[in-house]
Amino acid sequence: MTDLSWQALVLIGLAATVGAYVQAVVGLGLGLLSAPVVALLEPSLVPVLPLWLALLVAGLNLLDEHEHVDWRSTAWSLPARVPGTVLGAWLVASFSEREIGLALAVMVLAAVALTLRTVDVPLNPASLAAAGFVAGATGTATSVGGPPIALLYQRGIPEVVRATLSVFFFVGVIVSLIGLWISGSLDREPSLLALVLAPVVLIGYVAGRRTRALVAGDAFRGAVLVVCTVSALALVLRSVT
Repeated sequence: MTDLSWQALVLIGLAATVGAYVQAVVGLGLGLLSAPVVALLEPSLVPVLPLWLALLVAGLNLLDEHEHVDWRSTAWSLPARVPGTVLGAWLVASFSEREIGLALAVMVLAAVALTLRTVDVPLNPASLAAAGFVAGATGTATSVGGPPIALLYQRGIPEVVRATLSVFFFVGVIVSLIGLWISGSLDREPSLLALVLAPVVLIGYVAGRRTRALVAGDAFRGAVLVVCTVSALALVLRSVT
């Protein structure tokens, strides 16, 4: 952390706070908003720092709304994340991060465009497994795995969406951290920085928790689509820079 300027630390802290707020309201957002900022300011902190912060917020959301989890859906989406993770590892080895990021951004923007035209994807075992697989691949390859699952749940009840996404993210992040630890890539510096940033993440989460009731129905769906769009544009920015 000695090489990180205080200006960069403040910017990362602001991104983490805003991301925690958005995730407390919508169910995803911290990784989507913080990872590109961290990657631009200090690439060595990715993906460990965003993963630790995402684990914290997903855990808070899960503790807060665990009674609303759709366990049937997670039973289909979570196992599919494992082969998706294997594919993501292959993509990392076969293509550049720029190519992967741009491809994912185009996919997410296309999915958002389709949903704006009221194309409704049914929530069934096949779609859940497919979304889990794609999320595993994209999450491993780019550290952005939320949009495939979030787009599937966009018309759901907010409490159920947040709780179910929290299970998916919480378990997924743990798997990723274990994988990084086994490979020797779980660096000490970003792990310590995550502890430093934990208080501001908590502030963002509490603020979001207190205002989440204001976002429901069409407003909730719109918020999900906006977060997915921002994540895609952030991927484009990160890829071209």
